[in-house]
Amino acid sequence: MSTSTKRAVVLLSGGLDSATVVAIAASQGYECYALSFDYGQRAVTELNAAKAVCESIGVKEHRVFNLDLAQFGGSALTDASLEVPEGETEGVPITYVPARNTIFLSMALAWAEVLHADAIFIGVNAVDYSGYPDCRPEFIAAYEQMANLATRNGVTGEPFKIVTPLIDLTKAEIIEAGHKLGMDYSLTVSCYQSDEEGRACGRCDSCRLRAKGFADSGVPDPTRYQN
Repeated sequence: MSTSTKRAVVLLSGGLDSATVVAIAASQGYECYALSFDYGQRAVTELNAAKAVCESIGVKEHRVFNLDLAQFGGSALTDASLEVPEGETEGVPITYVPARNTIFLSMALAWAEVLHADAIFIGVNAVDYSGYPDCRPEFIAAYEQMANLATRNGVTGEPFKIVTPLIDLTKAEIIEAGHKLGMDYSLTVSCYQSDEEGRACGRCDSCRLRAKGFADSGVPDPTRYQN
């Protein structure tokens, strides 16, 4: 396999942020390999959104990895007995999925090593986000250090970069960046409890952050709602 082409594994949920990250990685000249997860989440329609985003951008390959985190529960996104909150919450919310980004990055790392990729892109954000501990810059820095200690690439002088282009951006700035790159946000699904057609509830934390982002950015909001 030729290593002259810049390759990146991009974690893609099908939501607004990760779709923007794919567009950014492609605009920076990376050959993109998108990785999504069917992890037992409520909003499985986001996987349809991920596929649509990949087709619109033209990624090299898109894989959906089956990883049933619902077996552990502990999150309103994977445990049907827990309700998704529809109001403001404090601290780490019940929609946090235990160790999710650590697990997802590990799978991306394995694929990146096989591909001889240069980078792993992830759409974590520390500004307009829900208080998840695995979205912080400290976590990403620690994970990158670990990744380069634990892999063949790291010890043979081909270290990986964990790239977080959205880390310091507001939701409005994220939308503006994607809009400039031609991202079609009507393809994306951000809602924690979207219906089978991908329509958003308009009430969960993710919906509120998304709606505010579009309002603040001035970009027309293409989100489809249930009501």
